[in-house]
Amino acid sequence: MTFLSSLHRIAPIAATARRAVKPAFSSAYAVSQQRFNSSSTVEMTVRDALNQALEEELTRDEKVFLLGEEVAQYNGAYKVTKGLLDKFGPKRVIDTPITEIGFAGLAVGAAMSGLKPICEFMTFNFAMQAIDQIVNSAAKTHYMSGGTVTVPMVFRGPNGAAAGVAAQHSQCYAAWYGSVPGLKVISPWNSEDAKGLLKAAIRDPNPVVFLENELEYGVSYPMSAEALSSDYVLPIGKAKVEREGKDITIVSHSRSVGFSMKAAEELAKSGISVEVVNLRSIRPLDVDTIVASVKKTNRLITVEGGWASYGVGSEIAAQVMESDAFDYLDAPMVRVAGADVPTPYAKNLEEFAFPDDKVIVKTVRNVLDKKIGA
Repeated sequence: MTFLSSLHRIAPIAATARRAVKPAFSSAYAVSQQRFNSSSTVEMTVRDALNQALEEELTRDEKVFLLGEEVAQYNGAYKVTKGLLDKFGPKRVIDTPITEIGFAGLAVGAAMSGLKPICEFMTFNFAMQAIDQIVNSAAKTHYMSGGTVTVPMVFRGPNGAAAGVAAQHSQCYAAWYGSVPGLKVISPWNSEDAKGLLKAAIRDPNPVVFLENELEYGVSYPMSAEALSSDYVLPIGKAKVEREGKDITIVSHSRSVGFSMKAAEELAKSGISVEVVNLRSIRPLDVDTIVASVKKTNRLITVEGGWASYGVGSEIAAQVMESDAFDYLDAPMVRVAGADVPTPYAKNLEEFAFPDDKVIVKTVRNVLDKKIGA
């Protein structure tokens, strides 16, 4: 009996318990359609960009398959996998029981055997149930085998802050997985990021952790003609300068890029020129792009939704301190991050737990007022 046929025998155990506790979707998260304007520019939600990437890679490579809770008949908890079961069938789009350690382990074994699984977690908080499979099996096998065994697979799903889902559904795992040798870790922001980087992750010969954000799924962003092509693939490990500036650098990832861009627009009204760097990739980290930006602007803040302690910003600070960019800093580098508490459930407290554009604007002004040695 094959791996896939074995899984199909247990797949009918539906994930109804998880479905019952999922937060209600607002109309903003309804599955969107592409919108075309008079100049042929296309807007696409992050959800649809991910769906397009999955469809293209399932079509391109018959070794690619998708598994996870509710990914098939329910079209995915967040509708990212909508329509894929109808097109590719139950042997390649597979509903699993509620056992992250189980289906993640099956996926790792399938990857070691030559298939290319895409393992969806309903949230990366639930991936903690599968941490042994991700870190001890997927991440280490290529090294432990002396390079003779590859593990071509993707672990994907929503990560970080959501809305009204409390402490056990709102944690950011970028720094956690970013510290693990053997993993590549991607944290996209907009629709082009989502499509191009997911396709790159699926094609990578070893495991990739792909950290999406629930609150970004229903947000539309422009898609270039190049990004709409089935050949569109972005390089892993390369950041993007989303906005050029000369007074200060903001480095961020995922949803925080949007807040950083909004803050930059507000600061521009006061004549402050902000450079915004979208990391895209947590591991490998594009240190060269960060260093080049700091050398130009002489000031740096990092923005993330995760905790500051041992976070992505902390790693960036260390990398800058250890590079020649340190000599270019005119003020201490500052980290903007989530509050050092589990995410509150109460809406008024939740709003204070994560940084937004207003916090970023205030931080930038404070950094511009400081000088090293002052």
